[in-house]
Formats: sequence, C-alpha cells, structure tokens
Amino acid sequence: MIKKIVVINLFFGLLTFYAQAQSNTRLSVPADVSTWITSAFAKGKTPPLSFVYDGKASASFLKNWNYSLQKERSDDSQIVRYTVTYVDPASGLKLDCHIKGFKDFKAVEWVLNFTNISRENSGVIEQVNVVDFTAQSRAEGDFTLYHAKGSDAKRSDFQPLETVLGSGEAIRMQPNGGRSSDDTGFPFFTLESPDHTGMVIGIGWSGNWFADIRQTGRKALNLKTGMVNMKLFLYPQETIRTPSTCILFWENEDRMEGQNQFRRFILTHHSRKIDGKFSEYPVSGGFNWGDPYPCNEYSCLTEDFACALINRYKQFGITPEVFWLDAGWYEGTGWYTNRGDWYTNVGNWTIDRERFPNGLKPLSDVAHKVGAKFMVWFEPERIYANTQFLTEHPEWVLKHPDDVNNFLFDLTNPEALRWFCKYFGDIIERNGIDYYRQDFNIRPEPFWKLKDEPGRIGMTEIRYIEGLYTYWDYLLNRFPNLLIDNCASGGRRLDLETVSRSAPLWRTDYQYGEPNGYQCHTYGLNFYLPLSGTGINKLDPYSLRSSLGSAVVLNWKLTNADVSILDMQKYVAEFKALRPYYYEDYYPLTGVGDLTGDDIWLAYQLNRPSDQSGIVVAFRRKDCRAETLTVKLRGLELEATYTVVNADDQRSINKIGKELSEGITLEAPARGSVLLKYHKVKTGE
Repeated sequence: MIKKIVVINLFFGLLTFYAQAQSNTRLSVPADVSTWITSAFAKGKTPPLSFVYDGKASASFLKNWNYSLQKERSDDSQIVRYTVTYVDPASGLKLDCHIKGFKDFKAVEWVLNFTNISRENSGVIEQVNVVDFTAQSRAEGDFTLYHAKGSDAKRSDFQPLETVLGSGEAIRMQPNGGRSSDDTGFPFFTLESPDHTGMVIGIGWSGNWFADIRQTGRKALNLKTGMVNMKLFLYPQETIRTPSTCILFWENEDRMEGQNQFRRFILTHHSRKIDGKFSEYPVSGGFNWGDPYPCNEYSCLTEDFACALINRYKQFGITPEVFWLDAGWYEGTGWYTNRGDWYTNVGNWTIDRERFPNGLKPLSDVAHKVGAKFMVWFEPERIYANTQFLTEHPEWVLKHPDDVNNFLFDLTNPEALRWFCKYFGDIIERNGIDYYRQDFNIRPEPFWKLKDEPGRIGMTEIRYIEGLYTYWDYLLNRFPNLLIDNCASGGRRLDLETVSRSAPLWRTDYQYGEPNGYQCHTYGLNFYLPLSGTGINKLDPYSLRSSLGSAVVLNWKLTNADVSILDMQKYVAEFKALRPYYYEDYYPLTGVGDLTGDDIWLAYQLNRPSDQSGIVVAFRRKDCRAETLTVKLRGLELEATYTVVNADDQRSINKIGKELSEGITLEAPARGSVLLKYHKVKTGE
C-alpha cells in the first residue's frame, strides 16, 4: 500500500523537508502558459525544481549560475516549447530544463538534462526534484490527494484512493521493483485545494519515480517529484535525463472536471497518432488459447491451425480488428520439446520452424486477407538461462546472484541497443507484423543496482530507461503505422512516457475472466487513462459489460459448443458501438476507496459532449442485498430534455437534465447489470 507518513516532530519534519528552499506559486489556472513558464523560470528566480550539488542545495547557488531562456520551434500551434539553461562557471555542470506548455489544456511539463561540459568529473548530483514548488491556496483548509494503487494482479488493481492532507502530514508514493505502476505506486494523481482549485499530475519515468506531497500550512502544499535512487557524478561530456512531470491546472467544484480535462489531454497530446490522427486501439482475437496439457500459451499452435482459425472468425462474421499471437511461437516452446514452456524459453527469439515452417508471414498474410491486422507478443528484455541470446551474447546481459535463471538484456550498452533495435525490427518487417506487444515479467531494480559503479547510484537505471525509450521510438519511426501494446505482468509499467508511445491491451494479470475485478480495474483506471483493454471469456451480459472499455480481447474458443455465434456477433457489434464513449468524459457514480466486495453496487457514467449522449453502466454483485441504486448523472445541461433507454428491454423515458442530476434509480437482480443509453432530445424529435 502507499504509505502515509505522519511527522511527529513537526518542526524537525518541516526543516528536513525544506532543506532546499523552493519556489512558491499561487495555485490557479494560468491565463497563458507561456507567461507561467517564463515567470516560473525567470532569471534570478528560484525555479520550481531543486537538487543538491556537492552537498549544497540548488536554491543557494542556482541564481548565480549563467542563465539563458530560449523559445524553441514547435510543430503544434497549441504547444509552446522553451529550454531554460543554467551553467555553473566554476565546475562546468550544465542544467537544461526542457519545458512544454499546452495552451489548449492549461498544462505544463518538463524534463531535466544534466551535462558535464568540463574536462573533469563533475561533483555529486543528488536529491534531484524535477518538480519542487509550494502551491498557495486562496482559502484555508485541508488539501485532498486523489491517487490510486498500482497493479499487483489483484481485484484492487488501480483502486482509487482519497487522502485528506493536514498540516505537517506527508505522503510519499513510489512503485515497487523498477516498473512504474507496480503494486505500491501509480504515477498519476490529483491534488485539490480548499477552494476547489487543483492540479492533475502525471510522471513520466518507467522505473523508480517518487512523489512527495506535504501540506505545510492551512493554505500551502508542497509537491516534489523525481527518481528514487540517484546520487552520482558525471564523466566529462556526459549527459543524463531525469523523469518528466506534467501538471494540468484546473478549477471547478466538481473535481471530475479536472480529471476529464486530463483524459482529453492524454488523448490529444500523449497518445499514438498515425498520419496525424488519433489511433484507435483494437478489438483483438486470439488463436484458441488454453489447449490440453502439456500445451501452454500457444505451444500447440501450428501454421495450418492458426490460418484456419482466422478464416473461421471470418466465416462466423466476427473478424476482429487484430489477430493476437501471444507467447509460445519461438524455439523451444513446442509441446513436444523437453522444455516446452513459454516462460523458460524467453531469449530464443527465432521462430519455431517445426510448427511454423514458413515463419509467421503466412499468418499475417491471411489476417490481412480477411481485413485484419496481426500482432505478436515479445518479451525481449528478460532472458532465461541457456537460451539463444544468453549463449550468443553473454556480454550483453545484466546478472544478479539471487536469480540464476533470469537475466536482463543490457539496454545501457550502446552497441547492444543498436543490435537489439535492428534484430526485433527485422523480425517485425519479415513477418508482416502490424502491432507489437511487449511484455516484461521481471523486476529490474536489483539488476540495475548491481551494475552501478561506485559513486554512480542510479546511472544504470537512467541509461536503461533511456535505452527503452530509444528502442520504442526506433520501432515507431521505422514502422509509422505500428501500435505498441504495453504489458509488464499486466499493467505494471504505465506512466506518462509509456502511454505516449503505447497502451495496455491487457492491463492486469488478475484472474482471467473474473468480472468483478474487471469492473474495478475499469472504474479506477479511467480516472486518468482513457485507453486500456482487458479480456472477455463469457457471453452473459454481466461478464460482457464488465469488459467494456476502449479495447477488448476476445478470449472465447471458436471450437467450443458452449458459446453462441449469434451472441459473439451481437457482442462485437455492441462493443464497437459503445467504445467511442470511453474516449470522452468519465464520471464514477459509486465513490472511491475499496470497491472490491461482492456485496456492493458499482456504477459509472460516460458522457459525450461531442454529440450530447452518454451511457450508464452498473453492476449489482451477487451478495448485494440492495435491489436498487440511485445515481446522480453529471455533465448534463440542466434544462435540456434527455431520452433514456434501457438497453435490455428498450424501455425509454424522457427526463430533463436537472432530474437526472438529482437522481435516477437503477434496478437489477443479484449478479445483474444495467446499461442505460441517453441522448439529448433535439428540436422536433
């Protein structure tokens, strides 16, 4: 769980927290982001960042360093770019702060680069806070932090949390083990002041980030973000980057208006674009996953069977938008081998020619022929003992004595990284792969720490994360139509940098097909990330609606008699019709906190300002005694009339927005669901 630290000795706690003085900012929505940037980073002013250099806090010297501010060229009229540079004339340490302002969303974000431009090793750089500033509220009272759990393959993954901050109390958030949304931390959160002004924060770092938050008085709150493990010097001419941090400012009595601004911001500025347009993540279909022992994953799949299944989907009129080949297609995974297991053969990145004699190109060719795309699973960073990569390039792996079976490909090595990029890029090209799925089933932090040189804590992590971004950017540039599915034991590597390049089509490894957990994950993740997917295993309405979202994986087996072709056709059509709602405004209708019980209702609303329509999705779980639930809809025009239709029996009613905002009653049997569709009545309708 995220730890809440209560400081007993308030004076000592504040003294420690403020060893580095920080900038103070009135918390408000900036009228102009350019003005905000040039003011916050003005010459002679303490900027909203801090670090310690050779034992001294940056606030004590940074104003004396050489300073320059350069406005950079921007290809987007809604984005302004600046580089603020500070140079120490004595030691030759240079700090570049690369800042973007988003005029359409009143948001700013920045990342730091440290460069040693001297001919000697730099001094020690530590306690780097990419963001460090105190926000001042207009009114006195308690600030509130809205945050979430990370993913740990539990029903409670992405659980939304609310923490009221009091003067002197501190919250520290960080993930577990080196993956950015693993278990104990989720790098997106919201701060609300007593006067209902706030910030939505997104941290971009696919390793160990941190956020420290403390209310420092009845009207003030301090925010710090950065990298957990960093205390190092730089060699001459060496450069490093830090995590990035985004801050979106909002003001509204309904906090969800700020959350929805952030969702729109993510879709507009931090999601994959192809030919300059938003890229929709797909309805995916697999290849009859789950064959009898000793098969596992796709260790029994063959070229002929895979191609036949693709044609079977077409025969039934349910061709998915992408065919998804998961683990088990590479050497050593065939069920007939001694080690026929997907997990222990990661590192054998050559295609199993016994089952796929012509490679994977015949599969992609058939998929393309029926009008679909083709996606393939990889886990390139983890290498298992005695596999191809370890045997051929033992010098390109990171080791740890406590794990003799798993190794980490060394993305910090420039030569290895170049080879890595081309090797996997060539596999994608030769086999006609349209979408690339990357998994990551290992916690890298112990490997990183072991490789750090003396006096260079955190350097391996920095170079590794830089290498990961270089690799993904290489793929996206080489294949302009590529989409990346980001998996790390489910959704354990979600952050601002990864969601800018990818989306999680399988957001958690929680029990496959368990609908109540899927409801929880949708409910929590949608506060911040509009793009994510999960699986669907059964065709009853309760299960189907539990898997609604912006993407889905069809996990039913086309060779089983216990599924209905007509039901499959109906669900695929309904999913595609409802998917666009998940791209616009989201409203939770049953609060925050622990929503994992089997004795509750869970409900949420998706509202589309673009066409003044929306849906309400609700679930009455099996042990819930309450037959009804009254929910208050949001985002509506109070005086407008809306037609509300029950999707199950097509009954409809007309109500004005004010009535719906005051409450509408839902009714369902135990383990039942409700789907309401509504739209604003047009003149003459």
